[in-house]
Amino acid sequence: MSYIQQGTKAFRKTSFAFFAAGFNTFAILYCTQPLMVTFTNEFDVSPTIASLSLSITTITLAISMLVFGSLSEVWGRKPVMVYSMFTASALCILTAFSPNFYILLAFRALVGIALAGLPAVAMAYLGEEIERKSLGAAMGLYISGNAIGAVAGRVISGVVNDAASWHLSIGLIGITSLVATIIFWRSLPASTNFVPRSLNVVSLGKSLVDHLRDPGLLFLFCIGFLLLGSNVALFNYIGYVLTAKPYGLSESVISWIFIIMMIGTFSSIWNGKLIDHHGKQPILLINLLVAFAGVCLTLESHLLLKIIGIGLFTFGFFGAHSIASSWVGQRALRNKAQASSLYLFLYYTGSSVGGTLGGIFWSHYGWHGVIGMIGGFILTAGILTACLSKVNVKSSVLVKANESY
Repeated sequence: MSYIQQGTKAFRKTSFAFFAAGFNTFAILYCTQPLMVTFTNEFDVSPTIASLSLSITTITLAISMLVFGSLSEVWGRKPVMVYSMFTASALCILTAFSPNFYILLAFRALVGIALAGLPAVAMAYLGEEIERKSLGAAMGLYISGNAIGAVAGRVISGVVNDAASWHLSIGLIGITSLVATIIFWRSLPASTNFVPRSLNVVSLGKSLVDHLRDPGLLFLFCIGFLLLGSNVALFNYIGYVLTAKPYGLSESVISWIFIIMMIGTFSSIWNGKLIDHHGKQPILLINLLVAFAGVCLTLESHLLLKIIGIGLFTFGFFGAHSIASSWVGQRALRNKAQASSLYLFLYYTGSSVGGTLGGIFWSHYGWHGVIGMIGGFILTAGILTACLSKVNVKSSVLVKANESY
């Protein structure tokens, strides 16, 4: 087998393609997050209900990834990702024409289904095609595309909404994502190490269960759940904090705060290089500690300290996610797309659960309640990461025994 190495033309094309793919996915996914206050006012719904404009997309995406991850084992990696991105972009444009909140939710549910083909397969493609020593850097660039897409989706959506309407903001995101899809389609090399399988539902189902029997993978899946649940809860409700007294910021100004997610571009790439030299577990623990310190700092009333806290949390979040996601791709010995889809299933389920559950904490306990929930999520992720050392020791013994046999 030939693998793509860092520094080659193929590596640059692959990295650029997945940067565009990450941009596409997260711009579409998060374009409604800065619009939640607008939805609350225009459609007369509570913040918890308004959060469904994001939560319903992430839950349908999470469920659908289990299907797309398995289908890509049969149909191939690149075709599934390309069709997924084209469909999601078209549906995003149609969402802009929604006449009411319920139609908008229906379109957002369909967007989640269509988007699932990209994240369910991306990590498997990278794990199969990129050499092991270069995987951390490649994954970091993909995650950085996620960060920039998340920023662009939120900033463009918030600014255009404040200047014109939410209809125009979502439509513009859809058109931008369509361009990113074309870039991905033309730049990504075809798979060379992928071996197609015949469609065997029983076999595919069995392999999914086998991944869940690996306690190390199970811990990583749960860490992903807790990470995105924390992230979405924080960014869902910070807008309600900053539009209220004593801050009274406009939605346009608040949307620019999301640019702080650009820190994720640096964090994911830097951490990708660090784990290549220092190992995954210690760097993952450090990133969780940074995220915890940041989220606690947002309890300060001073606006500058809140923004610094959000920045620290964002740095830790993207670093931890890039490490956990690449760890799944390396730990799974076979059916890597399915392992990746299981990680992302719980990752995006965490978005739906954390985003909506955060609304309940917000309604009853305010911002302190939301931060208490997020702090609990991060501490639990830290405990699971610490437990991975024992799991790794046991697993290495089992792997050697199987290889000897």
